[in-house]
Amino acid sequence: MPERINPPLPTRTREQSRGLRRSATDAEQKLWFHLRGGRLNNLKFRRQHPIPPYVVDFYCEARKLVVELDGSQHDETVDRARTKFLESCGLMVLRYWDNDVLQQTEAVLEAILGIAENRTLTPTPLPEGEGLKGEER
Repeated sequence: MPERINPPLPTRTREQSRGLRRSATDAEQKLWFHLRGGRLNNLKFRRQHPIPPYVVDFYCEARKLVVELDGSQHDETVDRARTKFLESCGLMVLRYWDNDVLQQTEAVLEAILGIAENRTLTPTPLPEGEGLKGEER
């Protein structure tokens, strides 16, 4: 049996994630239809993906990209703290209003794709002449 790379999730987190998948909002269902199965330029997204202590709406591991949908129930202060934590983990967080997903789906998908395709996951090298040289290290 292969060794697990990631430790198992706490039961509460796993159950919360499953519950959220079963009770998806109309906006989440609509966006998931377009993200699932690599439909957005072959990018693999997961829905209601646990990143403890949070469960994010959509996550693309290859691009380290989180997509969150905000409805009327969202609290800006809580969302700001959540975003700050996720960004500290090296993730980029995109937020869209439910109404935007429902009424301007193509624009939201274009924005997600544009950011996902241009996301640089490795540091850009310093320009020639900057930084330490081999013997200076």
